[in-house]
Amino acid sequence: MGPNDHTLTSIEICAGAGGQAIGLHQAGFKHLALVEIDQHAVATLEENIKRLEGWSWERDYCDVISGDVNGFLPLPISDRPDSGLKKPVDFLGGPLGKGNLDLLAGGVPCPPFSHAGKQLGKDDERDLFPRMLELVEELHPRAVMIENVRGIKDAKFEDYRTYIEARLQGGWAKRPETGTEEEFEGFGYEVCEWEVLEASDFGVPQLRPRAVLVAIRKDVLGDLKFVWPTATGEPKSVFDALDESMENRYRPYLERGGDIAKVAQKCLDAWREKASKAALEKKDGGVAPTLVGGSKKHGGADLGPTRAKAAWKQLGVSGMGVANGYELGEKKKSQGRDLFGPDGPMLTVEQAATIQGFPDNWEFTGGKTAQYRQVGNAFPPPVAEVVGKAIADVLCAARERDEQVREESLDSLPRQSSPTSADRVDDRRRAGV
Repeated sequence: MGPNDHTLTSIEICAGAGGQAIGLHQAGFKHLALVEIDQHAVATLEENIKRLEGWSWERDYCDVISGDVNGFLPLPISDRPDSGLKKPVDFLGGPLGKGNLDLLAGGVPCPPFSHAGKQLGKDDERDLFPRMLELVEELHPRAVMIENVRGIKDAKFEDYRTYIEARLQGGWAKRPETGTEEEFEGFGYEVCEWEVLEASDFGVPQLRPRAVLVAIRKDVLGDLKFVWPTATGEPKSVFDALDESMENRYRPYLERGGDIAKVAQKCLDAWREKASKAALEKKDGGVAPTLVGGSKKHGGADLGPTRAKAAWKQLGVSGMGVANGYELGEKKKSQGRDLFGPDGPMLTVEQAATIQGFPDNWEFTGGKTAQYRQVGNAFPPPVAEVVGKAIADVLCAARERDEQVREESLDSLPRQSSPTSADRVDDRRRAGV
């Protein structure tokens, strides 16, 4: 195997617990590096890549890098032994070079632009757009994908969006540091707009609008057109997404018989009634409100602010916390809160992951709160997948186009042919033979 076998390669920064990585993987991309600062999320990435059969390529060729993306050095630097990718060298046949990467992707931190935060934008120390732009310039990948919260599309951030676009494709914009307007040369990309995609349009049982920027190198795009994905069908309700797992959570108590079985059946029936009614009657099809992962600075895990908790209550779910699994719940005697509360059952981490669109076989490391934050802060894999496939379509079409052009140019070159018999006779005559 080598870099010429048409493998689509990617590097992802701010990878979290793998939401975007899973989607891009399902879209056909192979990860050369996943960069993440949270140690629990890094452990999640490492454990799933190590454990899951479908991730054998990444086991061999992907660097999972634990650390600040500001210190990430993907290209080798002569006097920096910590620079350059390590495991991908075996696939690439040497160090990664500028212009060789297919896709640079990242869900850069959302607090600078989130409606739930202070909206400091470029003044927020967590704004990693500058580092993303530096990496675009360093790596010069064929395509760029940046994901963020819908808030970045607000009018107050128009100047900052224009600046990012100008850095990528050239044009006039105000430099964030000074506010002065200047013309930027650009890195040679065409920005395919900032599109807001609603997760529920792509099979995710949750209202989760995300702003996605796609930019493709102009020499790659050429006469091709990037086409944004469209909705894949009717929204999937929380009832449809969680019915089986809810029954599984109540089953141990149903099987005990007696009073506890009656209580369990009553609670399960009450949840089903509310959730199925919401699926039938609510305009949104009974999907969940946006999961909120929160930060290490703010308390334990719950399902969001007051409005979100009220929406969960309409779905028969208590949003006041995250439930323990069966064994831990029995040990801590928390099932009265977790399963039998007056507002309905709380979600487990695994159920929250289902609401976020994670596959069932993806497991999370760390304590319950750390796991929930990984889930709540993730980019839904199905949304990453449809955007990734749209990018892959362009990259593959560009490769086929360029190969065809090369073949046609070779065909048009004059070919050296062996001399005909008449030519050989003339040669002998001139030589006096």
